[in-house]
Amino acid sequence: MKPGKSLSTLVACIALLHIALRADVTLSSIFSEHAVLQKRDRVPVWGKASPGEQITVSLGNGGNALVVAKATTGSDGKWCIQLDLSRASSGPFELVVTGNNTLRIGDIVVGEVWLASGQSNMAWTVYNCTDSRPLIAASANPHIRQFSVKRDTSPVPLDEVQGEWRIAGPRTTGGFTAVGYFFARELQKSLNQPVGLIHASWGGTNIEGWISPDGLARNSDLKTSADRYRDDEQTFSNRIEKYKTDFVAWSIRNQRMDTPVLSPADVFGPATGTGPTLAWTPVHLPLPSTTVTAASVTLPPAGTVWYRRTLEVPVANAGIQQALEIGRIDGFYTVYFNGEKIIEVTPATGARPPRPIYVNGQFVKAGANTLAVRIYNPGGIPVIRSGPPLRFIFRPIDGEWQMHVEKSFPLPVPESPGMPAFPIMPQKPQDIGGYIYNAMIHPLVPYAIRGAIWYQGESNASRAWQYRDAFPLLIADWRAQWKSDDFPFYFCQLANFGGKSDKAGDNAWAEIREAQNLALKLPATGQAVLIDIGEADDVHPRNKIDVGDRLARVALANTYGQKITFSGPVFASHQREGSCIRLTFTHADGGLVARELPATWQPRSTVERFVPLVRNSVGSQLEGFAICGADQEWAWAQAKIENDNRVVVWSPSVPAPVAVRYAWAMNPTCNLYNAAGLPASPFRTDDFPAITRNTKY
Repeated sequence: MKPGKSLSTLVACIALLHIALRADVTLSSIFSEHAVLQKRDRVPVWGKASPGEQITVSLGNGGNALVVAKATTGSDGKWCIQLDLSRASSGPFELVVTGNNTLRIGDIVVGEVWLASGQSNMAWTVYNCTDSRPLIAASANPHIRQFSVKRDTSPVPLDEVQGEWRIAGPRTTGGFTAVGYFFARELQKSLNQPVGLIHASWGGTNIEGWISPDGLARNSDLKTSADRYRDDEQTFSNRIEKYKTDFVAWSIRNQRMDTPVLSPADVFGPATGTGPTLAWTPVHLPLPSTTVTAASVTLPPAGTVWYRRTLEVPVANAGIQQALEIGRIDGFYTVYFNGEKIIEVTPATGARPPRPIYVNGQFVKAGANTLAVRIYNPGGIPVIRSGPPLRFIFRPIDGEWQMHVEKSFPLPVPESPGMPAFPIMPQKPQDIGGYIYNAMIHPLVPYAIRGAIWYQGESNASRAWQYRDAFPLLIADWRAQWKSDDFPFYFCQLANFGGKSDKAGDNAWAEIREAQNLALKLPATGQAVLIDIGEADDVHPRNKIDVGDRLARVALANTYGQKITFSGPVFASHQREGSCIRLTFTHADGGLVARELPATWQPRSTVERFVPLVRNSVGSQLEGFAICGADQEWAWAQAKIENDNRVVVWSPSVPAPVAVRYAWAMNPTCNLYNAAGLPASPFRTDDFPAITRNTKY
């Protein structure tokens, strides 16, 4: 080959290699077909390409560009362009991105975009709502769309999420977030603009998982705990492997391996009826933490013991996943429900921190159910001790149980090395501070949004006092991430839930509602009070229409400037006058109203069962008020409306009152509204110490 020809061939090869190495331009995954872009003057569009590559982005239709912008890719391969969509019509448009290659994304509309986030009540779908079938069938609307973020966690911030935009219609609406959908439906109808939802929620999650690591760093308590939980998770695999090796060696050396003698069929009764007849001894659980000895309860000093009891399940709770709390267990254990294994803690898993176990609804039947717990403790008494609660369906299950000793070991000889310390299982990834944010929120930033709606708090109820810090921290953190100090953040106050109480006093759920109220001190915040639409036997109210409507009212009034009532009565001030206390309210639009209370109420909307409504304040115009004197002993009070914005409260049993509370319970009976039909928010006039003050993340 001639030298000149060789050189030209080499140059051509290098050129082709250079072209091959150039990266195709890409868009962030949220910019996909059917997307909704926020109508405003700065709308970021971003992606990746080769460093130094010239990128052009246009939005238009029919070859006519409404807006065009250019940018150059940075050295990190990332690019971001700002589009001015402040004068854009709703579309639809085509989004065109040109670099080394060209991307065309169709059916893009311009309107209002809201981030919908939280835990299971935000995740609750339209399909599972009251009377959803005809609603879904008639839901076709090209101007309501949802991008649903796939659930994920990460110890470090991610750049991308998995998800897709879908248009509301009979085939898709059933999978929309119900709260978000009904919120969007009201906005779209009122504004006559497309509304897009970015749905990122996860049932059972606490608020700390949704806060960024930068945000958590601004609160020393939360940061310290989040750091510890992260370290526990990242080192657990090494710790559990070492423990398994040490434990096997110890158990063999001391002749106390777990070799089962009984099977679950022996305990629950085999179908053939040929299993052994077991002797069961009554025992009261939980046993005191400090006074248990093997002799005091006829338990082995070490070994394996079965505990069981019968649980009565109402028809309303059958066939539905239920929460089981099993207290503090000394040893390895397996939990069975009606013969089905629910959870197992072994030397290979690590110790499980006390938290609810969820029993699959297919195992929960109406009537008698059998719960059994097998505990294997080779180094001490196998027992359930007092401490964390024993509860099923949020009701106590302490008291009379039965026990059967499967195997007994003598205590290890004192001079032998002790049983290796059992490593505690790490928190679930979604419960570690920042992990959900990193995977589900960070990749969305800086997508242009009008604001956020939030429904969360059930998982933080036991730490309500700390929520006073965590909730405002999340709001400020998200605003900082989006570089918007006051984008609207509207949220749901926790709905009523659980059994009715005939005693006035303290309650954790009341305290977390108070923490939510306090967040209203931040600018551009608003709250939908749901104290009247919850269900006693279901933490997920099926009526999400009113939830979405109340949130939409807040947005329409405060973000879009419409003159509508958006809040129920809000406590403003109180004054003691002799033996009564007078309360003044704001947002008494049209005057305060005592809504008539029904004679019966329905604990679960999906079950046709009604029970009598027992009044706590018999003969009172208003229900739900409690009053106390300097002794802080609460009594149900008489209360009546004096004028458009004032209520007077008293009780013959409290001649010198100092404080009043309203709807201060998990599931209160209460009936104060305004003329617009919106309920008063729970409140208290006192600042007595909160019962959740010392419970930390």
